[in-house]
Amino acid sequence: MPVSRSAPPRPDPDPPVSRTEQKERTRLRLVEAALSLIGQGRPFSALGLREVTREAGVVPAAFYRHFRDLDQLGLALVEMGGVTLRRLLREARRDGIPPTDMLRGSVLIYKRFVEDRPLVFRFIAGERGGGSRVIREAIRTEESHFASEMAQDLRAIGTLPDLSSASLQMICGLVVTTMLNAASDILDLPAGQPKREQELVANFVRQLRVIFLGAARWRER
Repeated sequence: MPVSRSAPPRPDPDPPVSRTEQKERTRLRLVEAALSLIGQGRPFSALGLREVTREAGVVPAAFYRHFRDLDQLGLALVEMGGVTLRRLLREARRDGIPPTDMLRGSVLIYKRFVEDRPLVFRFIAGERGGGSRVIREAIRTEESHFASEMAQDLRAIGTLPDLSSASLQMICGLVVTTMLNAASDILDLPAGQPKREQELVANFVRQLRVIFLGAARWRER
C-alpha cells in the first residue's frame, strides 16, 4: 500500500501592510527619489515635483499627501541629517571622554556620519548658501540647535567655566560652522588613500583645538 505523503506546508503569506505603513513607505520613496536626483548632479533647487514623483514611481497627486511642496520635502531632508547627527555627537560628549580624545572622537563620529549619508550632506552644502530661503533658514535653525546643545553639554562637564553663556554659544557656533565646512572635504576625499584621510582628520582636530585654545584665553569685557 503506497505511503501517503503530506503536502509541504505553504509559506505564510506576507502580512498585509497597514495604511500607515504604506503611507510611510511612499514618503520615504519620495525622500530617496530626491536624494537620488541630487546624486545624479541635480541641485535640489532645480528639481521639479513631477521629476521627483517619476523617480519615486508614484503619481504626482500622491506627493501632496505627504508634502505641501518641494520646500517641505527639503525640510524633511534637513531634519534627517540634523536630528541624528546631534544625537550621536551628544552621546559622544556625555560619555566622559577626556577633552583631547573628545575632539578626535567627535571628528571621527562626524566623518563616518557624513560618509554614510553623502547625499544628505551634498544637499545641505548646496542649499546652505543658496536655493530656497525656507530651507536656508531651516539649516541655520539646525545649526543654532546644534550649537545650543553643545554649549549646554560643555557647561555641564565644566569646559570653559569662566565664559558667559553667550560667549560659549558663540564658540560652539564656530565649531558647528567648521564642521559643516569640513563636510565637503570629507565627501571629496578619494577612496583608498589612508594617508590623505589621516591628514584630513588631523587637520580637522587641529582646527577645533585652535578654537578651544582661543576660547580659553578669551577675556570678556
